Amino acid sequence: MIDDPRYPTGKFIFDPAVTPQMRAQSIAAIRDAPAALRAAVRGLDEAQLNTPYRDGGWTVRQVVHHVPESHMNAYIRFKLALTEQNPTIKPYEEDAWAKLPDVSRTPIETSLDLLDRLHQRWVTLLELLEADKFQRPLVHPAIGPITLDYLLQMYAWHGRHHAAHVTTLRTRRGW
Repeated sequence: MIDDPRYPTGKFIFDPAVTPQMRAQSIAAIRDAPAALRAAVRGLDEAQLNTPYRDGGWTVRQVVHHVPESHMNAYIRFKLALTEQNPTIKPYEEDAWAKLPDVSRTPIETSLDLLDRLHQRWVTLLELLEADKFQRPLVHPAIGPITLDYLLQMYAWHGRHHAAHVTTLRTRRGW
């Protein structure tokens, strides 16, 4: 276990030496992310859902709603990179999104269902892509030039990262 509660699985590190096996593992992680998040929150009550996963961090509820919001952006970024020449993607203020009023009022099941359906579409796309398509470029204003391989690894990490926020909180609290 990592000591920094912000990064329970460690910080994201891109491995540029991509192999077909690495891609398959990343796609599998994206396929498994909805079930992992659903399992992480199974049985939590309202008070537990409203508990921050760390001091100064988001609540479990905010984490659950954040993951499909982030992954919707990722899916769209994939589509843009596959259909446009070197697009510059639009970042978003994820912390501001997490504080919008719908987050506290929407049942987490809504976002869990959204994540399930989104990942069905996304994994279908990923599994149908030819290997060279993962080299398609895009520009993230905060990161610079990247490829779909970079995004694939990042979002494989991202799902595990946020599920671990919940599971490590549960372990610490004995839930």
